[in-house]
Amino acid sequence: MSAIAATTAADGTILRETVRQRSFKLPISLGIVSVLLLLLALPAGRSGTSVFRLADRTSSLALPDIGVPTWPTVFVSSLILVALAVYATVRVMGYRRVGLWLPIVFAFVAVFAFLTWSAADGLVPVTGLLFGAVSLSVPLIFGALGGVIGERAGVVNVAIEAQFLLAAFSSALVASMTGSYVIGIIAAMVGGALVAAVLALFAIRYIVDQVIVGVVLNVLITGLTSFLHGALMRQNEALFNTPPRLPRIPIPLLHEIPVLGPVLFNQTLIVYLMYIAVPLVAWALYRSRWGLRLRAVGEHPQAADTVGIKVNPTRFWNLLLAGSIAGIGGAYFTLGSVGAFDKEMTDGLGFIALAAVIFGGWDPIRATLAAILFGFSMNLETLLSNLGSPIPGEFMKMLPYVVTVLAVVGFAGKVRAPAADGKPYIKG
Repeated sequence: MSAIAATTAADGTILRETVRQRSFKLPISLGIVSVLLLLLALPAGRSGTSVFRLADRTSSLALPDIGVPTWPTVFVSSLILVALAVYATVRVMGYRRVGLWLPIVFAFVAVFAFLTWSAADGLVPVTGLLFGAVSLSVPLIFGALGGVIGERAGVVNVAIEAQFLLAAFSSALVASMTGSYVIGIIAAMVGGALVAAVLALFAIRYIVDQVIVGVVLNVLITGLTSFLHGALMRQNEALFNTPPRLPRIPIPLLHEIPVLGPVLFNQTLIVYLMYIAVPLVAWALYRSRWGLRLRAVGEHPQAADTVGIKVNPTRFWNLLLAGSIAGIGGAYFTLGSVGAFDKEMTDGLGFIALAAVIFGGWDPIRATLAAILFGFSMNLETLLSNLGSPIPGEFMKMLPYVVTVLAVVGFAGKVRAPAADGKPYIKG
């Protein structure tokens, strides 16, 4: 919805016109979540005490467990959520901006209330929950970074799932044969870049619809890796599918920090690469000559062409870069998480990474935060199952995808893709 405000001269001539827009998607989403949690507090209220364990067995500093009464805590948290939803509604009705702090605080309180309700007379290992969330977010973050770079260059990257799969297969195969996880990561980057090269060839050179090419590549790579897994790896697991696992590398002093230390600073090489990649891509995208050229060919390729930027070669090489970054995320499946390749092991996470790109507004930092949110929701499903939550198991399996849909449809608000995203450039 929008409103128009204007100033006029004495003769009725419009001197200035201002168009103000508002969207009720965020307040509606907050209101729905608030109502659901109120239902948990009132008709479905649970008694008992919910205990949150902050200490980690590897930490030298022992922190006491924190116990809270279940029903009062959920009820008060629900009232806070209702107040935040009302505040967001008032701001939007007045055509005022809702700060980013509000959905962040809302999400924190909502998760706390839901965990409290689920853990009635149970124990929530906070450090384990956060560690699992970071681990599940790693491939999503690399996939989202690759998606941001590719789409900022003007190419819709629906093939993140294929890049994950081929990278996971390549890393497992090469690392098993060489005994080196570093060479395995390099092989994964090459595998992701190969998928990106095929996407670039058909989308840029032969002007094929980019979404169709991406979907076909996902199906093709799924079939190819499944075939090679059965024909090659199953025949000789010891030689072709026993890659070395990435060791954890604790950072002195930092890994001793309570709660967050074991989560952030007792990680593997790929996680530390992620810490470097996210700020590096964010800085380069907005502060470097490379980023300026990348955004130019994605926003206005014709104008970029007139100032001497080679649009299609720029798109091609940046799509290869995006594929190699996504490939590092694919390597995490086999070298850092599972320890071996299995067919269809990515389980649709490439599409969730693409959703993180959209939810993050094609920005590296926001896309990373979105990927962390989705990773947290996936780990939350496992935790709630272990806690014996009364919510049916079928719904628990749906939870990561429900969160993804709600985030993209409700919380993302009005986002705009790069103007030339998905549009081939034909030089006249």
